[in-house]
Amino acid sequence: MQTLDFTVTGMTCQHCVASVTEEVTELAGVTEVDVDLASGRLHVVGDVTAEQVQAAVAEAGSYTAQPA
Repeated sequence: MQTLDFTVTGMTCQHCVASVTEEVTELAGVTEVDVDLASGRLHVVGDVTAEQVQAAVAEAGSYTAQPA
């Protein structure tokens, strides 16, 4: 299990936060997801790779996640 932190760009509202949270939470192996709109930060705990998280964020909408 690992902890991953990202900077997410493109989020402008709580709907964006909910979309990103939902997509990342659905990844197999994820145990914790925290998305902060104000800072644009995404914190993920689980057995996933950074690439899997970045793909899930992109799947949520017009967002990009870069390792922080």
